[in-house]
Amino acid sequence: MRNSRLWLRPLRFLGVWLAVLTLLPWACTRKTVSFKSTPDEPIALVSDTLTTTGDTLNGKPSLSTARKAVLTKEQEKAAKDAEKDAQRKSKKKKKNVFLGEKMKKAFVKSGPKGRNQKIAIFYYLKYPKALNAYAPAYYYYDTKKHKILKLASVEEDASQLKILHGPYKVMQNNKVLESGYYALGTRHLRWETFDKNGVLLTKTHYEMGFPRDANVSYYGEDRSKINEIVPYVNGKLEGDYAKFFQNGQPEWRGQFENGKRVGIWTKFWGFRSRRRYEYQYGESGYDPEVTEPELVREYSREAKLIFDKEKNFDKRGEPEADPNPARRPGYTPRTVPKAAPKATPKRK
Repeated sequence: MRNSRLWLRPLRFLGVWLAVLTLLPWACTRKTVSFKSTPDEPIALVSDTLTTTGDTLNGKPSLSTARKAVLTKEQEKAAKDAEKDAQRKSKKKKKNVFLGEKMKKAFVKSGPKGRNQKIAIFYYLKYPKALNAYAPAYYYYDTKKHKILKLASVEEDASQLKILHGPYKVMQNNKVLESGYYALGTRHLRWETFDKNGVLLTKTHYEMGFPRDANVSYYGEDRSKINEIVPYVNGKLEGDYAKFFQNGQPEWRGQFENGKRVGIWTKFWGFRSRRRYEYQYGESGYDPEVTEPELVREYSREAKLIFDKEKNFDKRGEPEADPNPARRPGYTPRTVPKAAPKATPKRK
């Protein structure tokens, strides 16, 4: 009996192995699991998106080192030089150009040293250029005095005067107090002023020196010659005033503030932009208006100063001095004899 049981043990193990081999193919078959609520719809098998034909090269991944390019020393050196050149071009500073004109940067300081000192940063034309004769005022940078000057006429002979052109701003304690632009010596585009806390105080738009809301009158119907420019800002007289003769020469130049005349008002002779009289009005438009201005300077037709109140200088009514005083006694100017008139033949 015992021997018969031992003989049946191999048969039991054989039956277990047959059952395992029978169930193994069924358990290894691939099944698709769907989370859709409608199992009746056909399910499309999605291919593996992590590997596409574009990512392989002859059956190998594109990241394989089998296609690594080997550069020569000359090629590596050329690549490094090209990279350095590209970096230098990107770091190269842009040329100082505004409205098509080249300019230079400068600055002037005013006031006490320290936090209360004001620094004006501006640009001026690199090369001189003809200015608009109808501009209400002209702004220059005096390279000798290191000051910004506002002049009523064009100065062509002074080499130390540079025409302002480009961005402009005034800084105090690293804060902007005023900002704007100059174009060929005149105020242009938007100008703003701020207080010490950065609060905007005023904003004015200019067009080549004229406020945008200025009233401009002309001579004739063709409107080619300007007669008068009356500056208005927000409905109030504010800015530079100018009046011209019919030949285009200036007749009057001055400035309004808060609807009142302020500063120096200049009357011109009417040729070569030569000044004749200079009248002094009040210093501020918020003070009582000066109805009768005071004559402070007067010039002759030869552009010579003949009266200056501050210097107590008055040569009005005196004859003009000889332009060539250094002559020896008894000198008589040489006269050129006139040619004899042509004789007309007598008729017979």
